Amino acid sequence: MSNSPTLESLAADLDAGRTSARALVEACLAKIEEASGEGPRTFIHVDAEGARAAADAMDALRKANAAPSRYAGIPISIKDLFDIKGQVSRAGSRALMDAPPAEADAIVVARLRRAGFVLIGRSNMVEFAYSGLGLNPHYGTPKSPYRRDVGHVPGGSSSGAAVSVTDGMAHGALGTDTGGSCRIPAAYCGIVGFKPTARRIPLDGGVPLSFTLDSYGPIARSVACCATLDAVHADEPITPLALRPIKGMRLAVPTTVAFDNIDPVVAEVFEAALERLSQQGALIERIAVPEFAEVATLNAKGGFSAAEAWAWHRGLIARKAADYDPRVIVRIRRGEEQSAADYVDLLKLRRAMIDRFDARVAPYDALVMPTVAITPPRIADLIDDDDAYARANLLSLRNCTLINVIDGCAISLPIHREGDAPVGLMLATAGGHDRRIFALAAGMEQAVRG
Repeated sequence: MSNSPTLESLAADLDAGRTSARALVEACLAKIEEASGEGPRTFIHVDAEGARAAADAMDALRKANAAPSRYAGIPISIKDLFDIKGQVSRAGSRALMDAPPAEADAIVVARLRRAGFVLIGRSNMVEFAYSGLGLNPHYGTPKSPYRRDVGHVPGGSSSGAAVSVTDGMAHGALGTDTGGSCRIPAAYCGIVGFKPTARRIPLDGGVPLSFTLDSYGPIARSVACCATLDAVHADEPITPLALRPIKGMRLAVPTTVAFDNIDPVVAEVFEAALERLSQQGALIERIAVPEFAEVATLNAKGGFSAAEAWAWHRGLIARKAADYDPRVIVRIRRGEEQSAADYVDLLKLRRAMIDRFDARVAPYDALVMPTVAITPPRIADLIDDDDAYARANLLSLRNCTLINVIDGCAISLPIHREGDAPVGLMLATAGGHDRRIFALAAGMEQAVRG
């Protein structure tokens, strides 16, 4: 991805007249339509007519010196669970195919449109966002760019979002992250994914998985690209990204849970990245984080996701259970087993965990750990093997889920050598410190890459 354009370089090209919004849209549409490409599996719906009309409008506004932002006209993809006015939000499922078109944009979509970004299409996803692998039996599974001839999972649930960026079908993507759904596909596809502090961005207009854990975040080619999109999502000013020098960074490596059953390839690449940071002056300490050990207990009966998904889905399942992915519906149904008392216990346990975690990490700038404990599995190995699927899904989600449960913010950076199995490094900390995470990530972005 090193030679791919960033939002800043595209904005500069638009400003200088070296390209146009219409040209950017046509190039993305051509990528989507490539006969041998991943377009049909990456997008559930492509709004070519709407994208061209929006691009022409942005070009006219820029010519009149009235562009709504310097990024006006840049094509991005939108995960299929977000409302876009006049379109059906299927959430990667067949069960919502006959739902009425949305009457308004989701708030986060409206903010992107207001900044002038062009919505190229609705990206594919795991049905109802309920898996970290990226498989979808209804609309197909886009392949990770890694060894595409073999076919490896793209990560989920924002699978199409990540592949749309890696393959040049869009220049940024709006995804969601309930247990890693921005960071996992970013790690498996070799790009950057950000999970914001959940409360910063309104959830209105998105099909929920867990209203307690859901957050809306960007997937893009660089830290700066993600920071720009995040600012738009949160309706905050887009300001220059301040890079923190590596020298003096205080980083903690959690020894609890995050390295259990880790793939040796991931461990080796991660340790090499740590060594590069240490050589440049980062202060790295390995610490126990006992709160992470409590997450398994919290999720023993399906946790917040199962309880809250069941509350949302139970009526739809009563009518259309046969339309669901069997691997998704079985996880949703776990919520039926939880009592009101179980749910109250979850709330109390999480609140206590967050308080203790925030105090524990306060002396450090961030935690640093592998984004995912394994490299992307082969799709063929998971299609018909439920046990293999369950193991891979658990290891894909585990590290990222730790951060959602403690209400933190986090970013995943690629740290592998070009062409090698993709590995992500995750920087994370307590909620509310999103700008700090961006500054740290920008400072180390080049140094951690193999």
